[in-house]
Amino acid sequence: MRPDLKESLRKRRHRRVRAKIFGTPERPRLNVSRSLQHIYAQLIDDTVGHTLVCASTVDKALRSTLKTGGNVEAAKAVGKLLAERALQKGITSVVFDRGGYKYHGRVRALAEAAREGGLRF
Repeated sequence: MRPDLKESLRKRRHRRVRAKIFGTPERPRLNVSRSLQHIYAQLIDDTVGHTLVCASTVDKALRSTLKTGGNVEAAKAVGKLLAERALQKGITSVVFDRGGYKYHGRVRALAEAAREGGLRF
């Protein structure tokens, strides 16, 4: 499959999911984005459009400990860090937005690590 077609199909899936998912201050949206080299996650309050908490493999806290940012181990580390930062801000429950990606591999590892870290979704 052509890469541009694959990305357009992912964006279509993402728009379809975003029509149903909405983050609030009490239960923000956990948005996941990934590239070949990195994975990013952020908690977003959609009522005002602000990012409350974010974590990624480009954070200084993780960059020195990870060999690469594009594998399952890095995704687990990002999920754990995101959960720690969310709990510090008093956020315990979120709505999961996988961004049109399939729920397996790095996306699944990030979600499971966030659950183990104390987030409920």
